[in-house]
Amino acid sequence: MKTFLHRLIALLRASPVRLALGLVAVFALISIASLTASYTASRKSLDATMRSDLQQDVAGFRAAPSATALAALVAAEARVSDPARIVLSYVSPRGRHYGNGVLAQDQDGYFLTTLDGEGTRIGGEYLALTTRLYGGQLSIARSRAEIDQLWTVFRNIVLLSLLPTLVIALGAGLVMARRSARQVNALGRTLDQLTSGDLAARVQPTAQWSDDFRRIGTRIDRMAAAQETSVDALRQVSSDVAHDLKTPIQRISVHLDDLSGLPLPDDAAALVDLAQAEVAGVVSVFHALLQIAQIEAGTPKSRFAPVDLTTLVATFAELYDPAATEDGRDLILDVTAPQQAMVLGDRDLLGQILANLIENALRHSPAGTPITIGLHRQGGDVILTVADKGPGIPQDERSRVLQRLYRLDRSRATPGSGLGLSLVEVIADLHDATLTLTDHAPGLMVSLRMAALKQ
Repeated sequence: MKTFLHRLIALLRASPVRLALGLVAVFALISIASLTASYTASRKSLDATMRSDLQQDVAGFRAAPSATALAALVAAEARVSDPARIVLSYVSPRGRHYGNGVLAQDQDGYFLTTLDGEGTRIGGEYLALTTRLYGGQLSIARSRAEIDQLWTVFRNIVLLSLLPTLVIALGAGLVMARRSARQVNALGRTLDQLTSGDLAARVQPTAQWSDDFRRIGTRIDRMAAAQETSVDALRQVSSDVAHDLKTPIQRISVHLDDLSGLPLPDDAAALVDLAQAEVAGVVSVFHALLQIAQIEAGTPKSRFAPVDLTTLVATFAELYDPAATEDGRDLILDVTAPQQAMVLGDRDLLGQILANLIENALRHSPAGTPITIGLHRQGGDVILTVADKGPGIPQDERSRVLQRLYRLDRSRATPGSGLGLSLVEVIADLHDATLTLTDHAPGLMVSLRMAALKQ
């Protein structure tokens, strides 16, 4: 029930639905105003006609030559007249009553009664005209039932014509609005996918779409295609440059190795060692760029298989424990997940994430501080964390450190290429995992949330 209400509220908040409701409301107001004006005019016309008929009735009775003739005429007309429609009354100069009713008065005003001896009050509203004639009093009253029935007629018009028309118009408006809402949602989903980095997303409007939304969808698809082509070309250039430069740099490294084997003065040997370290760093950068390009191409997904993160975390903790101990750090393993925390992915790439995060923590945290590797289960997800007690990353810098080759000012003097966290993010995106950087007070905690495989 709540889901239905939420959907209904969301539908009513949509602009097409509000537009349809507004048009239906305008149509209803115009129709009601028109019917009200028609009813008022018709009521006034019937009222004027009734008053004219009363005057004609009185004029007809004035044609009687005497009081006796008038009394006989009223009595004759009364016998064939229905008191519910017209009441005729003539009080002769001698006080005798003729007709099918009589006009009486009490403290509440005038009213009509029958002449059947019981003086039964005649119900309903009447329009009456009274005049003195031949020493007596002539009263004619016509029922206003026809005028009152006019309201019933117009009410039936509203119920039988206007309301069904409004319901049909509203239903058609909601159907068209829902159709427009689906098209708007399709545009929104595609834009969200493009914003999140899925440049292959397309709207692909069909012939059933309205012309304006189809034009917008087509232009979005053209923009996305152009952007995807540009990004692919940029990635290809980066990959080509890395490939082209990797071989000569490796040759330089070989030549430096050969040079270091020769008898050299101490200062020259020191310069060779520095050159070898710099070349090793350059090779590492190109290797990381090529690995990122390969992962973004999507080819590693073909190697996806169930991976036990519990075993993987234990393996890397054991692997990096000597390096941590050498710097006086404690590598703490905090695993509260089930004995087997299975996810679908590439074991080597997930191991690359652990290696990069642990090396970053070793590089940027002071000696003697702990590094904690956590693995927890939350609902249907597995959460992998690596936390340190270093200086951390400011809030406004956390999105930037995920960019390629970006480094904090304080980290420029330390070894590294600025590609470690970029590679981690690319691998996380490949596994549909969520990567977050949070404050560890002090330090940094990097969390990776992945969907767990059902056991």
